[in-house]
Amino acid sequence: QVQLVESGGGLVQPGGSLRLSCTASGFTFSRTVMNWYRQAPGKERELVATVSSDGGGTRYADSVKGRFTISRDNAKNIVYLQMSNLKPEDTAVYYCNVLLDWTSYWGQGTQVTVSS
Repeated sequence: QVQLVESGGGLVQPGGSLRLSCTASGFTFSRTVMNWYRQAPGKERELVATVSSDGGGTRYADSVKGRFTISRDNAKNIVYLQMSNLKPEDTAVYYCNVLLDWTSYWGQGTQVTVSS
């Protein structure tokens, strides 16, 4: 079955960096677009970044452009989210996501807290 396992979250000071990882299994990773979402307390889940199946195409939410980079390693079935210059408003649970045959799959999420 489809599994998405996120890791790499934690507590970081404003201006700091973190790299999130999502290890995928149960589907043909190298042929699939992958997404990172986040959900802050009291807010709706929002799409943060998307990467094409070969990694050559990426899209970002305006709020993270220039600070976050999504990438993937198709040999290892991992998608990354490199986050730099983090701000308190980036505090959220971050989720890995894939859409397969009109079904959306989610990982368990990893907490990112940006605070001094």
